[in-house]
Amino acid sequence: MTVTVTPQEFRFVHFDAAETARIAADVAALLGVDRPVRIEIDETTPLARTRIELGDEIVLHIESGAFEDTKRPRHQSEATTAASLGRCLLKARDRLSGGFGEAPPDADLSLQQTAAWDTYCAARLARLGLTVNQQRWRYNYRNRFGFTDAADAAFETVWAADGLTWGELQAITGAAAS
Repeated sequence: MTVTVTPQEFRFVHFDAAETARIAADVAALLGVDRPVRIEIDETTPLARTRIELGDEIVLHIESGAFEDTKRPRHQSEATTAASLGRCLLKARDRLSGGFGEAPPDADLSLQQTAAWDTYCAARLARLGLTVNQQRWRYNYRNRFGFTDAADAAFETVWAADGLTWGELQAITGAAAS
């Protein structure tokens, strides 16, 4: 499995392409992803959006904020990079495995759908030993589904789940949205 990172040299942020490639290879191996991965980083924005393209290779479009150390702006955090790459690669793996084949393209996902899928990915990464802040994801989930007992119960179900399909994830989170 190969990983390529662009750009190779950064001008606006203190990132390291070789380190990013190493982290991506480690996370891909942990997740059992065997397709080539290309990571394209937009270092001109502090935002943290990510977008995935699937083909012969997995292409990850990453805004630099997704890899940033929250205590040191414009500097890369290994833990944040691993968690962001892990969420992207899990989503790619989910789509490729068939259980998420009916999920809309990333650009068409609602904020609620994105929050639910990110929560599901973050929980699986935490169980694999990556550094994940559960409270961050709980807060993100509550912001999208409401600060209610039903939303909290749905979060707990999603957080504990493994092996969900897109339809099952939507069914769990649909009750929270009602």
